[in-house]
Amino acid sequence: MTTTVAERGRNRPDLGKLLSDNGALGGLVVLVVALSIMAPTFLTPQNLLNVGVQAAVVAVLAFGQTFVIVSGGIDLSVGSVAALSGMVAAWSFTEAGLPGWLALVAGLVTGLAAGLVNGVMVSYGRLPAFIATLAMLSVARGLTLVVSDGTPKSTPEEITALGSTIGDYLPVPLLVMLLVFGLTGIILTRTYAGRTMYAIGGNADAARLSGINVRRSTLVVYGLAGVFAAVAGLLLAGRLASAGPQAAVGYELDAIAAVVIGGASLSGGVGRATGTFVGALVLAVLRNGLNQLQVTPFWQQVVIGVVIALAVLFDTLRRRTK
Repeated sequence: MTTTVAERGRNRPDLGKLLSDNGALGGLVVLVVALSIMAPTFLTPQNLLNVGVQAAVVAVLAFGQTFVIVSGGIDLSVGSVAALSGMVAAWSFTEAGLPGWLALVAGLVTGLAAGLVNGVMVSYGRLPAFIATLAMLSVARGLTLVVSDGTPKSTPEEITALGSTIGDYLPVPLLVMLLVFGLTGIILTRTYAGRTMYAIGGNADAARLSGINVRRSTLVVYGLAGVFAAVAGLLLAGRLASAGPQAAVGYELDAIAAVVIGGASLSGGVGRATGTFVGALVLAVLRNGLNQLQVTPFWQQVVIGVVIALAVLFDTLRRRTK
C-alpha cells in the first residue's frame, strides 16, 4: 500500500512536539550526563540507588499532589500531614500499645482523615484550596507536636521495614515509589475518578453541567492526596526508624515543584504520572549531584529555585504556543 506525501508528513515525528511533551525527561537526561562528567562517582550503581531512595518520599507526595493540581486545586498541607501520619503511627505503637500493623493502619487513616477534611472545606465550605490547605498545614503540624510532646518516637518493625533493603541492592522505598507511580497512572488514565479530575480542572462549571458531582469528586481528590501523604510519612519514618515532630518540613513545596517540573499546569486540567515521576527524579538528581560537587545547601536552594522558575516559565510558553 502506498502513502501520500501528506500521510507521510503526518506520520513523521514532530521534534518540537516531542520536546514540548517530554521536556522534563530531556532535562533529566542532560542533567545526568552533565553530572556524570563533573562527578565521576555519580553514575555508580550505589549512588543511583541512593537517588531513587532520596526521591521516594517526595515522589509519593507529588503523586498525590498531581491529583489535586490536575483537578485545578493545590494542597499545601501534604508535608505536615505526612509528619502527623508517621507520628500517629509511632505513638500508637509506643504509647497506645497497638500492634505494629495496626499502628501502620492508624497512620494511613490519619492521612485519609486530614485529606477528607481538606476536601470538605474546599468542596462544601467553598474555601479557596490555598487557604483551606494552609490551615491544615498549621493544624497538622501543631497536632504532630502535641502528640509527640516535641520528641521523636520509635517506629515498629512493620514501619521500619519500609526503609529497609531486600537483599543487598533493592531498597523498599524504591519499590513503594514504583508501585504508587503505577497506581497513580492507572487512576488518572483508566478510571472514572481520573477522568473527572481532568474535566474539573479543565472547566469545573462545564463538568458540573455534564453531570459530574464536582463536590464528591473534589472530596475523593483530597482524600487520595491525604492517603498518599500518609504513605510518604510512613516511608520517611521507616527510613529514619523514628517519627520526628519536624519531619517533612518544606516537602509540600518539593512535591508541587515535582508536579510542575513534570509538565502539569497550575491552572488545572493538565498533568501525568510519568511527568511527576520525572520531576521528582530531577529534584533528587539535582540535590544528589550538587552534594557530590560539594555545593553548600544555601546555594542548592538557589539552584533548585531557578530550576522551578524555569519549569513554570516553560509551561507558560508552551500553553501560549498551543
